[in-house]
Amino acid sequence: MNAHIEDLVQTPLPTEHGEFILHYYSNTLDDKEHVALVKGDVAQRGNVPVRIHSECFTGDVLGSRRCDCGAQLALAMQLIEAEGYGVLIYLRQEGRGIGLLKKLQAYNLQDQGMDTVDANLHLGYLADEREYSVAALILESLQVQSIRLMTNNPKKIDGLKKLGIDVVGRIPVEVEAHDGNLGYLKTKAKKMAHMLFEAKK
Repeated sequence: MNAHIEDLVQTPLPTEHGEFILHYYSNTLDDKEHVALVKGDVAQRGNVPVRIHSECFTGDVLGSRRCDCGAQLALAMQLIEAEGYGVLIYLRQEGRGIGLLKKLQAYNLQDQGMDTVDANLHLGYLADEREYSVAALILESLQVQSIRLMTNNPKKIDGLKKLGIDVVGRIPVEVEAHDGNLGYLKTKAKKMAHMLFEAKK
């Protein structure tokens, strides 16, 4: 199947972290509303700082302290603003791809003693169900030549490379650990190979 996206709307978006152009995409892969925040001229440019952020309603919107998602989103926007150019792609794949309902059920399992990986597995899902085809298409649409990816997740780098994206570097997005998210972060580092706590080794 030949996947296709269309950049339907672009509108200026001033935020507390800086001014961006918000792009709204339709696509033939799913019926979700994926968007990208773009700073500066990124067309035909290399080494573009890029964050591919998967939706986290509880963290991004409600400020949940169970995860690091909202803090990572804010940090990525701050880093792009500081660089003066870059792209933040916001993918609508809640709960590492399992959806909000199942994510909340996983929260309850975590409160009963499971970690974030075991809770997903118990519900019949993989530890991480996300995929990045739409993100790759968005980067191609924006004519980005190569990227420095803002991530702690090596599988995200590998996934994008397999989709033909030239990932030339990584920008860590490690945020503050606290009592609410420390177990979650340790599980990501131990079971999912996320590059966390490296400065403290």
